[in-house]
Amino acid sequence: MSLTRALTWAAAAAAVVALTACETAPIPVAKNFEYTSQYKVRSAGHWDLVARDVAEQTRAMLGSVGVADNTALHVVAPANPSPFDLGFRDFLITELVHDGAHVRVDPAAALAVSYSTQVVRHNSDRPHFIPGAFTMLAGGLAAAYGLRLQHVDTKIVAGLGLAVGLDYANSINSGGPTNTELILTTTVTRDGQYLARKTDVYYLENVDMPLFMKQPQYYRAVNMKVVSQ
Repeated sequence: MSLTRALTWAAAAAAVVALTACETAPIPVAKNFEYTSQYKVRSAGHWDLVARDVAEQTRAMLGSVGVADNTALHVVAPANPSPFDLGFRDFLITELVHDGAHVRVDPAAALAVSYSTQVVRHNSDRPHFIPGAFTMLAGGLAAAYGLRLQHVDTKIVAGLGLAVGLDYANSINSGGPTNTELILTTTVTRDGQYLARKTDVYYLENVDMPLFMKQPQYYRAVNMKVVSQ
């Protein structure tokens, strides 16, 4: 057997051993999720946009379960509200009224619309740029074009560069991903039964986190006098 052929057989054997070894692992192998996008809340105007989306989706979900459009709703004030909670409730009531909903001040004989927030803080690094829709679209076109011409054309490279630039510009304009996220859940109940529920996640600027945190509870200090016996 020649040396070249022996090396070929050795390489094949090593590949088989490697593949066999890959069938088991002491822990799960890390894997990225598919490409997704997530809005970032950066202003009170964005709070209004979030409230508009919540109002539209809530009304649509209620309609899908047979709740009449003229059914009375009451937006419950959250306990120990954050600055965002206070503003969001006003925006949500306004958007529901503009959408034609029958919103009552009195909770009696009305469906309860409530919302809750949770601020999540990550300590891991946040990659600023992840290839997105522009890059994937251009990449697919480049692959088809390249296969037809049997070579990589300079126009393809330029197109991919432009696509990466667009993705990067979008990321820059949004401020990029941050370490802080907001989980916002809106719930509609009747007599203890869930009728509609919507949960969304948004990026927050790290420095804006206090706007979404619950306010600390302050307790009145009581002066006590110790009297010797």
